[in-house]
Amino acid sequence: MRARVIMGCRDRARAERAAREIRAEVVEDEGGGGGELVVRELDLASLRSVRAFCHRVLQEEPRLDVLINNAGIFQCPYMKTEDGFEMQFGVNHLGHFLLTNLLLGLLKNSAPSRVVVVSSKLYKYGEINFEDLNSERSYNKSFCYSRSKLANILFARELARRLEGTGVTVNSLHPGIVRTNLGRYVNIPLLAKPLFNLVSWAFFKTPLEGAQTTIYLASSPDVEGVSGKYFGDCKEEELLPKAMDDLIARKLWDISEVMVGLLK
Repeated sequence: MRARVIMGCRDRARAERAAREIRAEVVEDEGGGGGELVVRELDLASLRSVRAFCHRVLQEEPRLDVLINNAGIFQCPYMKTEDGFEMQFGVNHLGHFLLTNLLLGLLKNSAPSRVVVVSSKLYKYGEINFEDLNSERSYNKSFCYSRSKLANILFARELARRLEGTGVTVNSLHPGIVRTNLGRYVNIPLLAKPLFNLVSWAFFKTPLEGAQTTIYLASSPDVEGVSGKYFGDCKEEELLPKAMDDLIARKLWDISEVMVGLLK
């Protein structure tokens, strides 16, 4: 589509390597290429990094047509972000919450524009416990991942509500189980690894397949004007009632604003 694409990445060296591969592939496919790909440092585990990234985007970019919130950390041991948040909630929800809010003005000025939020089917096992959002009383790495993914959906729904009539749409999605290094913290016994590898090659999606719903929501004319919905395999899907609870969504928004420093 000859877009200017900004890759916001935590690891500069790995990002540059990926960008080189993408540029080479595009030139090969298109016989001369088109569009533009730039790498910018962005660590969602650091509010300072998020603010610096957004500051640069707002200085350099005249418009922003699509924002894809795609960073994620999965079932890690208990760790905290630079700002003292539980890592999965901090990266998967709060980092994206601040990023999106800081870029909202540019998205509105660029309307019609889109926000795409990558969640997970595992949201079904999560609950928003306002008494222990930082998991300091108890920590279960699976539950905390699911909670962060439920938070993604609630955030997308509340943002869609707030942006009604602005020309900015917001939708969330689950990509399916994809063969990436997202599961680097998951311990698989040595003897089971050959079987796991076989199963993953047989049943997991490739990264390209896993990206299809994201690409669809970012670029398809089919979803023009569609907002506040949840998708899987490029189709709208039903959500559990807890992911459509507007009171919880608003309360989570209000608390998140304070946590990331948008409100004192």
